Amino acid sequence: MIPLAIAFAVLGALCSAIGAQLQHQGVRSETRDAGLGLRAIARLVHNRKWLLGVAVLTACAVLQILALALAPVTIVAPIVVLALPAVAVLNARTSGERLDTPATVAVVASTLGVALFVALASGHASPVVFPDSAILLACQIIAGAVVLFGAVGWLRHGILRCVMLATGAGAAYGLVSVLVRDVTYTFQTNGFAGVSPLSATALVASFAIGSWFIQLAYASGPPDIVVGCQTVLSPLVATAIAIGLLDETANAGGVIGMGLVAGALVAIFGVVVLARHHPEATSRAAPHSAERRLFRTTSRH
Repeated sequence: MIPLAIAFAVLGALCSAIGAQLQHQGVRSETRDAGLGLRAIARLVHNRKWLLGVAVLTACAVLQILALALAPVTIVAPIVVLALPAVAVLNARTSGERLDTPATVAVVASTLGVALFVALASGHASPVVFPDSAILLACQIIAGAVVLFGAVGWLRHGILRCVMLATGAGAAYGLVSVLVRDVTYTFQTNGFAGVSPLSATALVASFAIGSWFIQLAYASGPPDIVVGCQTVLSPLVATAIAIGLLDETANAGGVIGMGLVAGALVAIFGVVVLARHHPEATSRAAPHSAERRLFRTTSRH
């Protein structure tokens, strides 16, 4: 079952990359850097690219659900990081801009960092029943993180706002992965009556909030930064919850624990570098640099 789950997760990651690219194109064509207001939202439901992106991401969600029904969170959730290099290539092809060396290294670092995290975390993964008390604590922690990232993103603009909102979405989606695993595993073992109302309700709310944050992030920055932040944080959050609160893995301390921390830090470093060296970030920074030089020149006279 685990090889089939991995196959579903890989296909889901590729669908995530394609869907992200389509939705980003749809959002940017309707907002034109003016922000995602109510009028833009009304136009989005008639935008063909955005609707096609919804369809592709729906297929992604189905594949992820099937994968999580067949394997533990620590094996399935981190595979979504494959969407990062895929969407970076897609965005470079459609925009005609090439990633420079630091941005390319950033994509590789994020991918390898999460790969290391997955390899270490999934070594002793096993199916477990998640207690409601642990699920409630996980929901409270993630809710606090999402509010924090959302507040910072609301007060900022441009690439920084994009990063904050996409990171908040990643935290929400990490919780979604855990809740999907809880609901599907409980349904398989105890039937529909055994599914926790808390998990089912939190699943719907987390997915809705994460989806909204993603659309706002698309309106503020390029899709590979959105996907990068989301695909790095989502598996880290999901695996951290599965290990730290739900005891899905054993023997994660010592050398393994240090390796997990190292993998997480490398992945986060990669996203930060990608945000600073992405072509759109540098193109936005160029006019501001030119304005500052012009101001200094005129002030001298």
